Amino acid sequence: MNGPDIGSLRVDGANLHYEVRGRGPLLLLVPGGTGGAASFDGIADDLAAEYTVATYDPRGMSRSTLDDPDAEQHVNEHADDAARIVDLLSPREPARVFGASSGAIVALHLLTARPERLVRVVAHEPPVVEVLPDAPDHRLLLARVQETLRTEGLMPAMAVFAAGLRKDGDTAGPGTDVRLPPRAAARAEQTMADLPYFIGRIVPGFMSYVPDIDRLETLADRLTLACGQDSHGELPYRPAAFLAERLGTELLRFPGGHTGLTTHPAGFGELLRKAFRA
Repeated sequence: MNGPDIGSLRVDGANLHYEVRGRGPLLLLVPGGTGGAASFDGIADDLAAEYTVATYDPRGMSRSTLDDPDAEQHVNEHADDAARIVDLLSPREPARVFGASSGAIVALHLLTARPERLVRVVAHEPPVVEVLPDAPDHRLLLARVQETLRTEGLMPAMAVFAAGLRKDGDTAGPGTDVRLPPRAAARAEQTMADLPYFIGRIVPGFMSYVPDIDRLETLADRLTLACGQDSHGELPYRPAAFLAERLGTELLRFPGGHTGLTTHPAGFGELLRKAFRA
């Protein structure tokens, strides 16, 4: 497999770095956390045997630069970025979209905003905590994270955030006991470089997002909500399970936990391929 074709797309307030592999219907992969296009390296080539696979760095991450580095980040703006990539690469045919974590929040909003451009969306553990009955507790968590970031710095804030994601009684964050594949471990430096932006801008802007559940109900036949087999009880798992029950749809279980895309790429990619074939 040859390397991906590299492109740059000018959007409102940013320049997006994107990569394209393969031929066929468009499959857009929307990264979460501090992962950019590189977070899909473990699955993109295999998926490119059936699809035109597009990956990208979200605005402000890695190679996608912001005009204003201090700009607040909003889900609708990131979803519009994803829509512009779809319009660029598949102007006449609707696309398939996969989103992981914060990228899954983007995918949910994209589905409600531009359903005519999408065939199917798979959303893996979108942390839309505002749908949960205990949402006020999670607002307090976000406030503690931001206050810790302001007063103590990045790593103490990350510790507070990680503690809030754990299941009750767990002493380790999601996926911390799993050895990363070599390519994922090699991304550690870029991951650390993007952490201040993620914890300071993406986390507060995205985890306060409230999805339009009524709208999602009308589009449920195009939406697959997914979780990790090892995630049960962790905070990112719960909104996916809640929404699947509310929408009356199956909750698809991928290998690994919240970061199963990174820790179990082969099994993750195979199940994702099956999900889009269904």
